[in-house]
Amino acid sequence: MERAKISNLYDLNETIAGEYLAQFTYPWEALKGISDFIKKLGPTLDQKRFEQRGEDIWVAKSAKVAPTACLNGPLIIDEEAEIRHCAFIRGSAIVGKGSVVGNSTELKNDIIFNSVQVPHYNYVGDSILGYKSHMGAGSITSNVKSDKTLVVVKDGEEKIETGLKKFGAMLGDHVEVGCNSVLNPGTVIGRNSNVYPLSSVRGVVPANSIYKNRNEVVEKQ
Repeated sequence: MERAKISNLYDLNETIAGEYLAQFTYPWEALKGISDFIKKLGPTLDQKRFEQRGEDIWVAKSAKVAPTACLNGPLIIDEEAEIRHCAFIRGSAIVGKGSVVGNSTELKNDIIFNSVQVPHYNYVGDSILGYKSHMGAGSITSNVKSDKTLVVVKDGEEKIETGLKKFGAMLGDHVEVGCNSVLNPGTVIGRNSNVYPLSSVRGVVPANSIYKNRNEVVEKQ
C-alpha cells in the first residue's frame, strides 16, 4: 500500500517528531507511542526556547496560548504556534511550529506538523496532520468505528489490519479538508489533495486529487 506510507505523505523535516516517525512504515504505527515520545523529548528541549507549564507539558516561549485554553500533558507546543480561546488539548499531542489550534477545537493523541490549521470547532483524535494541512470549520476525525471493531485501512482491493481500535485520519502535506466534513476511522489522504465540504471520507484518497464524493475522486489538473 504505497500511497499510505509515511515516505509518500510527509516531509519529516517539518515536525519536531521527524526522527520518531522515520522508524515506521505507515503513520498509524506511531499512534501508540506518541505519549512516551513526548515524555522522552520534553526534558531535552532548549530551556531558552521552551518552558515547562505542568507535568509533561512543554510550551515554546514564542507560542501564544489563550488563558481560556485547557492544556493537558503529555504535550509539546512548538515555536510560534497559536492556541486560541477555549481550545481543549486532552494530551499526548504535539503542535508544530506556527500551527493554529482554534476556538473549541479538541486534540487528543495527535502529531500536528508545522503550519497546520485546525482553527474552528474541529475534533482531531488519534491522527497525524501533515505540513500546511488545513481542516475547515466543523470538520472532524471520527476515530472509533460504530461497531467498535478494529480499524482496517482500505485502498481499493488492498487492506491492512491496523490492530487499532482508535484511529482517526492521516492527512498528507498540504491537504485541504472542506467545512463540516467527517474523516471516518482509517482515512488516509495523500499530499496536495482537497476534500469537498460536507464530505464523508474513508479509505485512501490518492495524492493530488479532489474528493467530491465516494464515487467521484478526480485528479487535479
